[in-house]
Amino acid sequence: MALTTFPPPNPSPVQIHRLPQYTYIDALRWLPQLSAFTRHILLATFDSDTSTPSIQILTFTTTQNPKNTPSLTHQSSLSTPSRITSLKIAPSPLNPSKPLIAASTFSGSLLFYSADLVNGSLNLEFSVPEKGFHLGAVLGIDVSDNGSECVTVENGRVNLVNLAEKGSVRRVFDSNGLVSYSTVKWASPVEFVTGGLGFGLHWWDQRKPGGPVVQFKGNWTQGTTSGIVHSVDIQRSRKHTCLAGGSSGTVFAWDIRWQQQPIILSGAWAGGGPANSLSESEVWEVQYDNYRHSSNTGNVSSSKILPAMICSEDGILAVIEQGEEPVELLAEPCAINSFDIDKENPSDVICSLEWESIAILMRPQDKRQ
Repeated sequence: MALTTFPPPNPSPVQIHRLPQYTYIDALRWLPQLSAFTRHILLATFDSDTSTPSIQILTFTTTQNPKNTPSLTHQSSLSTPSRITSLKIAPSPLNPSKPLIAASTFSGSLLFYSADLVNGSLNLEFSVPEKGFHLGAVLGIDVSDNGSECVTVENGRVNLVNLAEKGSVRRVFDSNGLVSYSTVKWASPVEFVTGGLGFGLHWWDQRKPGGPVVQFKGNWTQGTTSGIVHSVDIQRSRKHTCLAGGSSGTVFAWDIRWQQQPIILSGAWAGGGPANSLSESEVWEVQYDNYRHSSNTGNVSSSKILPAMICSEDGILAVIEQGEEPVELLAEPCAINSFDIDKENPSDVICSLEWESIAILMRPQDKRQ
């Protein structure tokens, strides 16, 4: 699959800024925007010199100079029991200036913070300790849109945390070691999807307890290796279609209405024709990309998969669109471990580089749809 060079001829080029942080960045997220002049970024970091994991708030500002170079200013930080495995943001229904932050750790704890965006401070609201409900590293979490529940996955177990009751946890499912889950995403107030070892996806409905209601089993590598789904995403307006990325550079969409017919966007698939791979390594994160770079955005069929952004172990940050050539945004000499698209300004993207840096990409505003 040939790669195009971003951007196409004539439009203003994407601006790329790399800002050293001198600490390893496990995850990063845009925080909700209070105003056009005040933006914040949340980091999960690990200082290898002191073996200290922490969570930090940085202020993002754009300086008024010809290069439009942004700057990051440290505002607040708190240490965590161990390194962060997953980081999620949810709006607060009571106070928009204090969003909820959910973080899971390698030691098995869950941490729930409020971020005061006016004062730039972090406050630990409550936690689920590692010696409590979870028996190992919590590998994936997601917070429901209304901020009432947090779903977690760990070593074959699926759990729900009631946030209104400050950490009341119940077991949804325990595979007893037969299945391993690594990522999870809400699809509706009562449905979510999990992904994990063996390239499998499971669809869950709390109205139908006892196990997943729909399952998908894939074979990306023709049995030569044991693959894993690292990341999933769901567009709420099309909740039946799940975007997934994982081993061997594979990215695909799965519509639960056509359960065994995935749409391959990148990578090799056994029995699926020739391999078209944007990346040949692990795809660490996938997100639907609301910034529409395609020139044909006027009539998007409901059956067409929306554009998706991915980052990979071999240093690729790119946008994939069904039926189009992929658009490479970054090609780094190190892994890109995490990224996030600003929901209020989808032209802006942040990503964490293996070499202790943050890359900020600012795409042309006039291409936003």
